[in-house]
Amino acid sequence: MTTANKITIARILMIPVFVMMAIYYGRSRLHGNPLEWQRWTAVAIFVIAAASDGVDGYIARRFNQRSQLGVILDPIADKGLLLAAIITLSLSNWTYEFPVWFPVLVVARDVVIVSGTLALHYLNGSVRVKPSWIGKTATVLQMIAIAACMLQLNLFQRHFVLGSFKLHIDFLDIPVYLAGIATLISGAGYVLDGIQQLQDKGHGDPKPASQN
Repeated sequence: MTTANKITIARILMIPVFVMMAIYYGRSRLHGNPLEWQRWTAVAIFVIAAASDGVDGYIARRFNQRSQLGVILDPIADKGLLLAAIITLSLSNWTYEFPVWFPVLVVARDVVIVSGTLALHYLNGSVRVKPSWIGKTATVLQMIAIAACMLQLNLFQRHFVLGSFKLHIDFLDIPVYLAGIATLISGAGYVLDGIQQLQDKGHGDPKPASQN
């Protein structure tokens, strides 16, 4: 097994440790005695795991350690870390938690992309995956939202009242909403690209009536 693959596997193994420390911190805060070392341990594990993505990629390129196993494991590790962090930080009783719609949107987009990829492969026999700038932007904004949430950088809270309508905004809502918008747009882009690939193969055209 290559060194790059070993680093990728180590990143995958860090995910449950990160989740455990995040949950433990949330429980300690819920019981009125927040143990900050647990939160900082979760932050450190996440940072190390995220940084290892660049390390294994560099090693694979620099020392020609690209492998089929790495092609499979790397996206699993990356997506697993992101989803684990987003879902955990939505349910972990931290001072600021992600709103429920955020993990639902992220998971739904990924389910749609995976399902669409499988459908395209079944119908077309091949899939053309084109990484988009908005998809990469969504990933970066998700990482920023996760980092801001874990650091609990809630610099302000504002209440707005417009007649009977009341709105509460935290500073940490800003990166979350930006990430949510980018995630939604990127998901729509992948869906439209998938539809175009189906139409290019003629799957959107009406079938001629059968002759008796």
